[in-house]
Amino acid sequence: MSTAPGYQSPVVTVTATLPKRGLGSAVLVVPVVSGDDDAASPKVVGNPFLDAEAVGEIEVALAALGAKGGAEATTRVLVPSLPVSSVLAVGLGKARDEYPAELIRKVSGVAARALSGTESVVTTLGELDLEAAVEGLILGAYRFSEFRSAKTAPKDPALAKITVLATDKGAKAAAIRAADIATAVATARDFVNTPPSHLFPDEFAKRARALGEATGLQVEVLDEKALAKAGYGGIVGVGKGSSRQPRLVRLIHKGGGRKAKTVALVGKGITFDTGGISIKPAASMHHMTSDMGGAAAVIATVVLAAKQKLPIDVIATVPMAENMPSATAQRPGDVLTQYGGITVEVLNTDAEGRLILADAIVRACEDEPDYLIETSTLTGAQTVALGARTPGVMGSDEFRDRVARLSQEVGENAWPMPLPEELKDDLKSSVADLANISGSRFAGMLVAGVYLREFVADGVQWAHVDIAGPAYNTGGPWGYTGKGGTGVPTRTMFAVLEDVAANG
Repeated sequence: MSTAPGYQSPVVTVTATLPKRGLGSAVLVVPVVSGDDDAASPKVVGNPFLDAEAVGEIEVALAALGAKGGAEATTRVLVPSLPVSSVLAVGLGKARDEYPAELIRKVSGVAARALSGTESVVTTLGELDLEAAVEGLILGAYRFSEFRSAKTAPKDPALAKITVLATDKGAKAAAIRAADIATAVATARDFVNTPPSHLFPDEFAKRARALGEATGLQVEVLDEKALAKAGYGGIVGVGKGSSRQPRLVRLIHKGGGRKAKTVALVGKGITFDTGGISIKPAASMHHMTSDMGGAAAVIATVVLAAKQKLPIDVIATVPMAENMPSATAQRPGDVLTQYGGITVEVLNTDAEGRLILADAIVRACEDEPDYLIETSTLTGAQTVALGARTPGVMGSDEFRDRVARLSQEVGENAWPMPLPEELKDDLKSSVADLANISGSRFAGMLVAGVYLREFVADGVQWAHVDIAGPAYNTGGPWGYTGKGGTGVPTRTMFAVLEDVAANG
């Protein structure tokens, strides 16, 4: 269930009964809940796949070890009556009538991380929420070791097989869909985690083309000469400081008829950001390998839309550039002309993302989409306002709220933010139509959204998703999220595409 030539996910199978043999070294994942008080031992959640003897053995073993059933707690025990090597009990917290999908996703991810080195997993969490269980296991098991030598590469095997126990009639189809979604997220993670020495604009474009063509997408790539000829001043201006020239990639999924809705996707693809002449501090600059996280998610999403055969048209427009300081780099005070004719005074070359995005947004609007979603690691102000895990969503009020709601439903938890009209005054220039930054240090995330709004065509419902923090986890792993690229907001954008396909 992988998206060749991208991330290769584990093989997922579904069965309604626990096999009596053949599981060998597999580990069985069983959900448990905490007792009525802190001293009580965990209890196995009602489970149609285990008989009373097996449940009793699990609970006795957990009690003997003093295990707890708090949310995301894990305990591994031996259960001789079951045809598996061991059982991993994973806590759901207090017992309740229903368990949220995000909780199942997180505990599945925790289980996968706890079982690092296990090739085969059998999970009963599918009975609580099959899709969340599959997504969590695949994403929790994700690892990126392409650049490890034999000396430091993981010695243990990666998770290769997931068996989901579920009794729903549509379980197989749901598992395939969930695996495809998780694989798309993992593909976006792979892009983000690939170092800039190996993922520069031309190489990024080649990989995007390969993914698109493998899924039957129409693909168009503009090189630096074509960009200059067509007037993409923002992309050319940002990219001209680097010896590795910029690209614009277009990936097109034609899934609908004449009356089908069209959704444009735009993602920031800065393969590395030094800040240009307005150079960044050295500390943590290596995290700018993630500055193409928006582009990575957009590419993964349009490929997923094609794989799922969504009955709408999805057109991804992805600008790619490397922002470097050199004798040819643009300078603070330069004026460039964005694609479409708006002139911009570049007051700060480290506010480069909005320059390449503006070009791409104008081009995307030429396709006359009904909706446009743009996503980018755009502003450090996003993390100041919302922290490292909560994307900010700006744009047309109704569509902004729709995107935020769907994002919260899938666990990526974007939050709607305003675009105050008065902030446009902060972008006035004395020599051009606009300046690329505000003279104020306040509301930086919103000011960037106001800038992008200037390039969205009238009548297009649009949303800008700032993922500066959420696209890249610089801390320790949590839930189904490891260190490095997270793949956010791939699941949000796909949820919106499905919602548009279903409801217009």
